[in-house]
Amino acid sequence: MLDASDAMQRMQVDASIGLTDLEAAARLERYGANELVEKPLKSPLAILWEQLTAPLVLLLIAAAAVSALLGKADSTIAILAIVAINAVLGVVQEYRAEQAMAALKKMAAPLVRVRRGGQTRDIQARELVPGDIVLLEAGSIVPADARLIEAANLRAQEASLTGESQPVEKDTRTIQAADAPLGDRHNMVYMGTSITYGRGTALIVETGMQTQLGRIADLIQSVESEKTPLQRRMDELGSVMIKAAFVVIVIALVVGLIAGDPLLPDPALPNDEAVLLNAVAIAVAVVPEGLPAVMTIALALGAQRMLRRRALIRKLNAVETLGSVTTICSDKTGTLTENKMTVTVIDVAGQTSSIEDIDGALTSLVELNGRGLASPRSAQALVLVGSALCNDAIEQPDPNSPGNIMVVGDPTEGALVTAVGRFGLRKPRLDLLLPRAAEVPFDSDRKRMTTVHRFADVGNLSRDERMLLDLLNTSFENAAYIAFTKGAVDSLLTVCDRAWLDGQIVPLTPELRARITKANDDLAQNGLRVLGLAFKRFETLPTASVETVEYNMVFVGMEGIIDPPRQEVKDAVAVCKTAGIRPVMITGDHPLTALAIAKSIGIADNDAKVLTGHDLAAMSADQLENVVEDVSVYARVSPEHKLNIVSALQRRGHVAAMT
Repeated sequence: MLDASDAMQRMQVDASIGLTDLEAAARLERYGANELVEKPLKSPLAILWEQLTAPLVLLLIAAAAVSALLGKADSTIAILAIVAINAVLGVVQEYRAEQAMAALKKMAAPLVRVRRGGQTRDIQARELVPGDIVLLEAGSIVPADARLIEAANLRAQEASLTGESQPVEKDTRTIQAADAPLGDRHNMVYMGTSITYGRGTALIVETGMQTQLGRIADLIQSVESEKTPLQRRMDELGSVMIKAAFVVIVIALVVGLIAGDPLLPDPALPNDEAVLLNAVAIAVAVVPEGLPAVMTIALALGAQRMLRRRALIRKLNAVETLGSVTTICSDKTGTLTENKMTVTVIDVAGQTSSIEDIDGALTSLVELNGRGLASPRSAQALVLVGSALCNDAIEQPDPNSPGNIMVVGDPTEGALVTAVGRFGLRKPRLDLLLPRAAEVPFDSDRKRMTTVHRFADVGNLSRDERMLLDLLNTSFENAAYIAFTKGAVDSLLTVCDRAWLDGQIVPLTPELRARITKANDDLAQNGLRVLGLAFKRFETLPTASVETVEYNMVFVGMEGIIDPPRQEVKDAVAVCKTAGIRPVMITGDHPLTALAIAKSIGIADNDAKVLTGHDLAAMSADQLENVVEDVSVYARVSPEHKLNIVSALQRRGHVAAMT
């Protein structure tokens, strides 16, 4: 993959100036607007044509025509009425669903900040062209696929594209592997993803349908529609009925002629019996006129029931298809999981506790009655409070839900703030008690950040707040300033020479270091993102630099963070298996995380095999078809891989549903 300077040279642009307006207009003419092109919606006439050309409906129309020729007006009207009701119901349901889907996709055209002609300006995202220089910051929606040329602690949330549950750290380093999965392309940002932290400058390399999101849209729209099991069975029934009608006509003709009846009626005798008319009448009687209408009404009622459960059915026949599903291929992030990073485990001094086990308010964590300091609860309190203070997330009232609190910022940091909030301490109050006096920001090389806090003289302290301050004063021997460092455990251990153990600060021996490393590895093996916490006390405010703050620190403990499964998912998986439906997880997240979640909800067992996108890329269609029924977890996959998996299942005779 090209480095940043080569990419800019290929795009013929200077990052400090950007494209000129003239060049941007020329490229817009050449490449087209930066928007996804969708197939036009079906017109009501097209939907009506589909309804009227089904074999069984054609048979009914033919029956109505024969009835009209025979002069049977009542039969003709009844059959045509059934055909009309069937067509109208189908057209109305599908057209309304098409319009609803279109309404869901309509969004206001977002603005993007670009550098053009040496000036920074805001333009509509659809006006972006390859070669544009865009400026990104926390909260920005990435408008097109771009190569990063500057990145300062940049993180992007790519769950919508790759399924990665936590923000991905981005930088400008050149990637050596030409076939690196999307989730591992750390120097690229993609249309539709969002920036959660830091800032950056990027060179637009692909726009519109040439982006990764555009490729997904093209894949979806290029997939040929297959007939549902019900449609296939109805077509088979229609073919059988047509053949049966001809057989009946032939038999009736033969029997009538043998009996000596005339082939055609005598015009002079209006009521005279004729073999041909009798044969046709018997054939028409074979046709089940009411079946299409009954089927359409039943499916329409089913669609309405699904709508009440917040499921929009686009085509009526899909209602029955859901009942025929044998395999459900589900994404992980946001579907099986909450799409919300959550602290689930705290490890201190080799003792690992789930967040649910650490129940109660801070009073139960820190019992300063002579023995509370030595309790693991005190270390857990330090980890929780320190992680919330060494944190850039903001806690504020939720404008859409009065009385509730929302956290704004990086999802992982938000999880740390939410964790301490469970025990009665809110971040705004912590920031008031221990205001930040200095900081050493996070960077991807150190994989940690440090904040320095001072004790503030705040009145009206609650019992929990007083106990917290007492704990900190006791722990830090009344130091004027406290530095908390949060980050990757292996990175923290390089700047720590002591550890907090049973309420005391002890040397970080090789044995203790090995125990911490093992605990970190065990949590990581279970798919958790692990962040450690260390502290250091200062008598005077230090200069905010790595050299003056991050040395001789005291390691306290670590927190395990994961996007947890939804509460209802485990039961839903069990119901599916009982019904003979095999659930399969397909995600762009890391294999360890995917497997851990799959095991916890019952999709995978201890012997489950995980296939990655790299494995799938090396497989032929036949090889994938041979193993697709034995694999329940796919990780680090791209959208194309998802389509290949579903196609392989269909070739094996499965009815597959994809979330």
